[in-house]
Amino acid sequence: MKTLSLTSEITQAGSNAISWVGLVYMFNLIVGTGALTMPKAFATAGWLVSLVLLVFLGFMSFVTTTFVIEAMAAANAQLRWKRMENLKEEEDDDSSTASDSDVLIRDNYERAEKRPILSVQKRGSPNPFEITDRVEMGQMASMFFNKVGVNLFYFCIIVYLYGDLAIYAAAVPFSLMQVTCSAAGNDSCGVEADTKYNDTDRCWGPLRRVDAYRIYLAIFTLLLGPFTFFDVQKTKYLQILTSLMRWIAFAVMIVLALVRIGHGQGEGHPPLADFSGVRNLFGVCVYSFMCQHSLPSLITPVSSKRHLTRLVFLDYVLILAFYGLLSFTAIFCFRGDSLMDMYTLNFARCDVVRLAAVRFFLGLFPVFTISTNFPIIAVTLRNNWKTLFHREGGTYPWVVDRVVFPTITLVPPVLVAFCTHDLESLVGITGAYAGTGIQYVIPAFLVYHCRRDTQLAFGCGVSNKHRSPFRHTFWVGFVLLWAFSCFIFVTANIVLSETKL
Repeated sequence: MKTLSLTSEITQAGSNAISWVGLVYMFNLIVGTGALTMPKAFATAGWLVSLVLLVFLGFMSFVTTTFVIEAMAAANAQLRWKRMENLKEEEDDDSSTASDSDVLIRDNYERAEKRPILSVQKRGSPNPFEITDRVEMGQMASMFFNKVGVNLFYFCIIVYLYGDLAIYAAAVPFSLMQVTCSAAGNDSCGVEADTKYNDTDRCWGPLRRVDAYRIYLAIFTLLLGPFTFFDVQKTKYLQILTSLMRWIAFAVMIVLALVRIGHGQGEGHPPLADFSGVRNLFGVCVYSFMCQHSLPSLITPVSSKRHLTRLVFLDYVLILAFYGLLSFTAIFCFRGDSLMDMYTLNFARCDVVRLAAVRFFLGLFPVFTISTNFPIIAVTLRNNWKTLFHREGGTYPWVVDRVVFPTITLVPPVLVAFCTHDLESLVGITGAYAGTGIQYVIPAFLVYHCRRDTQLAFGCGVSNKHRSPFRHTFWVGFVLLWAFSCFIFVTANIVLSETKL
């Protein structure tokens, strides 16, 4: 079964990764493109509502992260037990002509095998729930779900990855358009203060801004689209480079915003609460806390897992602090109506940043980082399509394998990006629907079924050492109820908004 992880190559850099390295990788995975759309969502919904929702959604994401870790431990225990049973069957076959003394030894061994695992543990055997094998969410779904559940799981993953690709396909051309187009004589400063551009405004000569956007989209598709038809390998150092660029860009933006606020140049006066903006804020926040689908590749290589839950909790606290710092400096530095969908573009202005090199670095930052991730996500989506339609013992014709699957992977997100570059809405819808499924629904069902299967296989006396602190069934029901409520709220909000229009 194909893996769903987007970070496996990075985590494979050291199979004996120590705990703090795993913490850094997890922090780096969660804080990505969603963070760049968060400031505008904060400004739209109001600072108090945004802060409360951000903290609550961070807590909910932490709960489901512990659910996934518990399911990983349960899956490792089941795989370990199956290997023991297979080994026992092989030894039984080999000992069919054994002597009486061999049979006596075998009887003693069988009695030991039939002891509860808890008693075996006390004799010095390793804990069966130790996370040593990387069991991806797709494999866990096949272990704990029925066929319908597995198909729904892959459907949810595929929709989420389509949303990811559409966001990336729109973000790169949009950033290039914003930086290179200007209504005032192609000024190199890009977006000028107090200037609002429309897609129909001129960019270069007779070309409109929307024409420039679509030209950049075509170039982006032609350059990166072909990677969908092949396997992407050896991107470890490229991923490390883009991660370094990401943190330089985030640090520069926070410092510049703080300097402007400190000098009394802050223009932002965000409202306390504006519930009309909650829909997009919810989707952006869910998208910004997304990590559950990549946890197996992050958690498994960590050598010491004794304090795993504490490390994950620390990660979430740091991420909350970072999101709060980035968003609050943004909404008090810039007016709400001047904040861009992609926050980096607010620094492509001469009145904000005087140094041209910094303006172009921040304005083009999404181009570099997103372009390196697009092929990886595209290949991951293609492989999940293959897994969804896979039949045991069957192989795909060459045309289906090399042409059909890559095509259905690449074309839909490019068409979405061609129709719209509203990044806040794209991130909001992806997070609110597919993100809710991956972050809430799937982990809740995984932990519920893994607990039931573990109890049947090992008995009530065996305890999962990586069991979630939220072990009561109430938390599973609460997460599912919250997910259902969010789905209804977002859908009703969209319908009402469209009705008003």
